[in-house]
Amino acid sequence: MMGFRAGLLLLCCWVMSSGAAAQGTASVSPSPDALLPTTPVTWSLTQETWNLPAGETMGMTGGNLWWGVNEQLKLGLASYGATRGERGGFITLGVASELQHRWSHDWSSTLGLYVGAGGGRGGQTLAGGGLMLRTDVGLAYDTQRWGRFGAGVSHVRFPDGTISSTQPFVRYDYSFNSLFLGGHLQSVSGSVNAGAIGMKPLATRGQEFALVARDMRLSAQAGASSDTRMQLLGVEWTADLDKRWFLKLESEGAMGGQSSGYMQILAGGGYRLPVWQGGAVKIHAALGPAGGGAVDTRGGLIWDAGVALQQRLSRHNSLELAWGKVGGFSGHFKGDSVGVKWVHHFSRPEVGSEPVNALALAGLDAQNLRIRLVQQTYKGAATAWRTTYPGLAVSNLGVQLDYFMTPADQTTQWFVSGQGLAAYKGQAGAYMTGLVGGGVHRLLPRNWFAEAEALVGAGGGGGLATGGGLVGQFNAGLGYRLSKQLSIMGTAGYIDALRGDFKAKVLGLAAVYDLTTFAGR
Repeated sequence: MMGFRAGLLLLCCWVMSSGAAAQGTASVSPSPDALLPTTPVTWSLTQETWNLPAGETMGMTGGNLWWGVNEQLKLGLASYGATRGERGGFITLGVASELQHRWSHDWSSTLGLYVGAGGGRGGQTLAGGGLMLRTDVGLAYDTQRWGRFGAGVSHVRFPDGTISSTQPFVRYDYSFNSLFLGGHLQSVSGSVNAGAIGMKPLATRGQEFALVARDMRLSAQAGASSDTRMQLLGVEWTADLDKRWFLKLESEGAMGGQSSGYMQILAGGGYRLPVWQGGAVKIHAALGPAGGGAVDTRGGLIWDAGVALQQRLSRHNSLELAWGKVGGFSGHFKGDSVGVKWVHHFSRPEVGSEPVNALALAGLDAQNLRIRLVQQTYKGAATAWRTTYPGLAVSNLGVQLDYFMTPADQTTQWFVSGQGLAAYKGQAGAYMTGLVGGGVHRLLPRNWFAEAEALVGAGGGGGLATGGGLVGQFNAGLGYRLSKQLSIMGTAGYIDALRGDFKAKVLGLAAVYDLTTFAGR
C-alpha cells in the first residue's frame, strides 16, 4: 500500500503543478486568439543489470514516457523487462518522477523515483508480492539534434522479495513537444476552431491506434514438449516519420491456449507502400522483452518481423491482416504468427516549444482524454481462484486511459478504455492484466459523477487460475471532482476468467486527471 500511496502522490503532484500552469495560461475554454502552452514529452530507453541472489544477474531494459510539468520536474509511465540472463518474462509496470537540474546548455543531472509492480519467470521468491521501487541519479549530455545520452547509478528493491541491487545504467532520451490542455473542452468541436481567417493552420503528422488479435504457433523447442499455439490480444500505436516510414510500439498478452501469463512489449518501425486506392502493404520489425506462461524466451529479448495488408474502410478506420515470424536472441524461442487489426487513423499537430495561437487549430478537433492511476484489490469469489495462497487477496497497481466520444457538456458521456495492471501485494508478483472496453459516465449534482464500464482482455501469472488467459471485468464507480483537472473515484466490480477458475470481487481506488488534446479531422 505504501507503494501505491507513493505513486498516487506522484500523480497528484503532477496534477496540481500542471493544473496551476494551465489555469495561469489557458483555460479549458480558451478564447479564439489565446496562446496555448505546449508540453515537453520525452521517450527514454534505459539499460542496466541487476544482481540477484546466488550470484545470478538479469539484464533489464526500461522504457519511459515522460511529461514535463515544469523545467525541473517530469512525471510519466514506465516499464522494465528482462532482456538478458535466464528470466525472460520478468516484467514490471509503474509510474515515475524525475527532478532535473541543468548545469549548462548541454549538461544536466537527474534524480529519479519509480514505483511499479510485476515479476515473472519463476521469480515469485525474487519479487514477492510484486512491489518494485527504483531510485537513480544520473548525468546526461544533450546533443540537441540527436537526443540526450546519459549514465548513472540506480538502486532497485522489491520490499516483499529478495531483490536488492545497486548498479550502473546507461540511458538515451529523445524529446519533442505536444499540445495538451488541462481539463475537458465543453464541446468536441470547440470554439477554438472558429475565426481562424488569415492564420496558417498547424501542420499535422499521421498516427494509428490499433486493437490487435493474433494467433502464434511456437515450435516444440520454445519451451514445450510439442508445438504450442496461443492467442494474443493487445494494442499497437504507430507514428509516421514521413508518408512511408513509421515507428511503432505494441503490447500484447496471452488470452487463449495454454500459455496464460505470457506478455510482450515491442518497439520498432516499418515501411508503408500504397498499392491501390485505400490499400497498402506494410513491412515491419520490432524487438523487446517477452515471456511468461511457461514460454521459454530465456533472456527475454525477442524479435518480431512480418508483412501486413491494410485496407481502408472509411476515412478514419481500416482493417489489417498480418503475417510474421518471431524469434529470440537467446534460447530456442521461435514461431509464426497471423493476426488481424482494427486500426483507427488520426493525426497530431506538430508544435515546438513556443505557445500556439488558438487560431492555428482550425481544421483540428479537440479530443477529451482521461488518465487514471488505479489501485485494485481482488478478493476471491471461488475456492480454486488461485493455485497458491488462495486465502490471500491480490492488490494491483496500474494505469487506465479513457477516450471520451461525447462532449463534456452532456450529462451522459460514453468512453472507450484500456488498462494495464500488475500485482504488488498478495504473493502474486507475476500477475499482469491488460484489458480494453468501454463505459458510461454520468454527471451528478455538486461535482459528483457515477460510472459503469465493461472490459475484456488478457490476464495471467502469479498463480491466478485464469485458464488460457481470457478475462472479463465489470466495474461500477462513484467519483468526486476536485477541480477541472483532478478527480478521485472509488469502484466495485467483478472479474472472471472465461476458461478458468479465477473469479474475484474487485475493489478499486483511482486518482483521475482530465486533459484535452487535438487531432486532424
